Amino acid sequence: MARHARYDRKTALEKAVGLFWEKGYHGSSMKQIEQALDMRPGSIYATFGSKDGLFSEALAAYAEQGGREMAVHLKGYDSIVDGLQDYLRGIACSCGNQNATPARACMIVKTLLESKNTHAELAELADSILAAIEHSVADLVEQARVKGELVQSVDSRRIARLIQAQIMGLRSMGERHLDPQAMQDLGDDMAAILDGYRTQH
Repeated sequence: MARHARYDRKTALEKAVGLFWEKGYHGSSMKQIEQALDMRPGSIYATFGSKDGLFSEALAAYAEQGGREMAVHLKGYDSIVDGLQDYLRGIACSCGNQNATPARACMIVKTLLESKNTHAELAELADSILAAIEHSVADLVEQARVKGELVQSVDSRRIARLIQAQIMGLRSMGERHLDPQAMQDLGDDMAAILDGYRTQH
């Protein structure tokens, strides 16, 4: 009797994200990948081509999930700036909650740092994903400027890089297991930086 596949691509990628997020590319052996995905080596290679192929798809899936989460979050706000500020605060609170779903060091940043001198192709992929995220945040900042939420002289790309650096910083600080109040205060302080670019009414 033919053995039925016990997985689907989406589920396999979700499991791969969890493994790679925790252990990184180099820290994840093929045996660990097989166990995490509950797939045989032949099935993994047939589906994703290689470990690199699986990791690249997992990294892209991680980034897409993050983009969806930000978009859903911002839909709850009339003000783009308010939404971005509360998004930063939310990351800080999640990173300060040791029982929360993993929200600490960004998998994309971890990949960039881990692969910079060991796997140039993965480092380039991580960098390109971060550049795309920066571009999407810059679009949001530009929308806020056009709406009159931010001063007209604001440089959208510059502010987008600032926001991205804040997000990276918050998630990295989460790895220090600081007191939840300290993380909340940090999120408030980072969010307050954007107030300096608001229009005065």
